[in-house]
Amino acid sequence: MNYKMIVLDLDDTLLRDDQTISKRTKDALLLAQEAGVKVVLASGRPTFGMRWVAKELKLDQYGSYILSFNGSKIIDCKTNEEKYSRTLSDETVHRLYDLSKREEVGILTYADDAIIVEEPSEFASIESELTGLPVKVVPNFKEAIQEPVVKALMLKEAGRLVDVEKKLQAELEGELSVMRSKPFFLEFTQMGVTKGASLDYLIKPMGIKAEEVIAIGDSYNDLTMIEFAGLGVAMGNAPEDIREKADFVTASNMADGVAEVVEEFVLNRLSRV
Repeated sequence: MNYKMIVLDLDDTLLRDDQTISKRTKDALLLAQEAGVKVVLASGRPTFGMRWVAKELKLDQYGSYILSFNGSKIIDCKTNEEKYSRTLSDETVHRLYDLSKREEVGILTYADDAIIVEEPSEFASIESELTGLPVKVVPNFKEAIQEPVVKALMLKEAGRLVDVEKKLQAELEGELSVMRSKPFFLEFTQMGVTKGASLDYLIKPMGIKAEEVIAIGDSYNDLTMIEFAGLGVAMGNAPEDIREKADFVTASNMADGVAEVVEEFVLNRLSRV
């Protein structure tokens, strides 16, 4: 197959544990782009927290895209134009706040280029480290959120959040997309918003078919794009149930798993043409 697009999750996939891209991986992705293959970033992160990665991989020069907030937004890296956007109403976020209190878990969302919380926590601090956004502690969460937002996250230790995920997926079925991006992050977006759905929206006007796409990820919010793509790849560090649903399992994020895929399925095939 002549693959025309590579779609990459960031955390625990493209990025190593120290939040850097290995030289081998960066070189492979730049060579793929020079050969005309689009490289797209797809993450649960806010757009701001993805821009440095896009810059390092020169996505603006090669005319590629960012899918941020789990696919709630699509950004054209060359023009900085927002090609697609889906949001949650402030009323919906207020309801999620009430549900978080009922379930005794934390909650955060984003406004004015900051992470909004009512109570600081280690999990909000992790999100701040990942995205580069400051944490803003507000006295009243509902009063602070009076306009639509892109997504909200509930926060708790993994063992507890698994139960909350199952419960709220059933309770909010048909209303919101509910999925974990990390063991301690449970994400809520507009119904139908997933990385896979946004990828489908992106490729159609580009004339690229699903079977011409490679999608690489490690977590539950990556599953829709892994299943959508012609070659769905799970990282070696992904949970077993994600690896079982992938077409191919590569090495871990610490062992150049992304580079392994790009070299084997793109660069080596191009060299034989």
